[in-house]
Amino acid sequence: MTPAPVLESKIPIAELNVDEQKKEAYYTATQFQLMWWKFRRHRTAIIGSVVLGIFVFIMLFCEFLAPYGSQSRDPDYVFGKPHKVHLFDEDGTFRGMFVYSMSTSFDKETMQLVLKEDREAIHKIRFFTKGDPYKMWGLIRTSVHFFVAEDGFVHLFGTDNLGRDVFSRTLYGARTSLSIGLIGVLIAFVVGLIAGGVSGYFGGFLDNFLQRLIEFIRSIPTLPLWMSLAAILPKEWSPLRIYFAVTVILGFLTWTTLARRVRGKLISMREEDFVFAARIAGSNDVRIIWRHMLPAFLSYIIVDLTVSFPAMILGETTLSFIGLGLREPVVSWGVLLQQSQNVTAIEQHPWLFIPAFFVVISVLAFSLVGDGMRDAADPYSQ
Repeated sequence: MTPAPVLESKIPIAELNVDEQKKEAYYTATQFQLMWWKFRRHRTAIIGSVVLGIFVFIMLFCEFLAPYGSQSRDPDYVFGKPHKVHLFDEDGTFRGMFVYSMSTSFDKETMQLVLKEDREAIHKIRFFTKGDPYKMWGLIRTSVHFFVAEDGFVHLFGTDNLGRDVFSRTLYGARTSLSIGLIGVLIAFVVGLIAGGVSGYFGGFLDNFLQRLIEFIRSIPTLPLWMSLAAILPKEWSPLRIYFAVTVILGFLTWTTLARRVRGKLISMREEDFVFAARIAGSNDVRIIWRHMLPAFLSYIIVDLTVSFPAMILGETTLSFIGLGLREPVVSWGVLLQQSQNVTAIEQHPWLFIPAFFVVISVLAFSLVGDGMRDAADPYSQ
């Protein structure tokens, strides 16, 4: 009698082992590993992360990337248009990257600035060469810039009313605006966690007091509040002190949303079995909150942090734009936009509005990353 044929699997054993390894890795992965795997599949969030990485690089190395200092002037090129970078001269000869010499003069008949271009004066763009001296992070003295124009100026974003390079000032403004967002969010994060944790865990009088305080803060009109705060800040304060004052005030006014979310989570979790087990094990209230309850929804706290950055950046930009936040000589995106407050400025000098695009791009990037982290916060959902 002929034995029955043995059916062989068409799937190689190596592939079966790979699938089993993937399943085992999935079921044994930590919460953050699952979040990272799901976040990687969110393409727009990855794009936003790359953009934010570029902004962070600009924030850290703006002195090196900017061809000039934030207060350096080109007095012969006031309200000048952005320079065009050329590779070939008028004869078609390849010269590398260069710009023509530009200057502006005031026409008394038309009462307008007239742009003059000297085609014979060529300024080559050199990379990694010396220019205006500066201190990297206020510590390292050097004069090496990413690029400068040889024996002249190059203004990629044009100049303002004092002949200052808008491109360089925009890069310096990125450090101020983004650092305000970072420090302000950290302040709001710490205050919100403490207030929300105490309110949600203990309840009673503390809960009622903190909730009434939150309602009071949220009921104050924003614009009158900032007008009063701007009047309170002494005029003789240095720009650095005003910078820190604005940062701290922004942080202490934006903690209420996180506090309420933490409170709601803790109220729903304080009767859970693991909380009772921690109490029986002898853990005190602070340990239960910080070591057991908050890590249970840490992913949502991270998402809240990411979403809070755009609001903080927009808050600083708006307040500086209307003159209630930072002011000269501090350089931020909001301060740079003060010169484009009227239609005439935008019509005649539209390049002064370029910092607004950096605000839009940074806020959009933060929003994309926040959306990706919000989806990744629940890694078990499909």
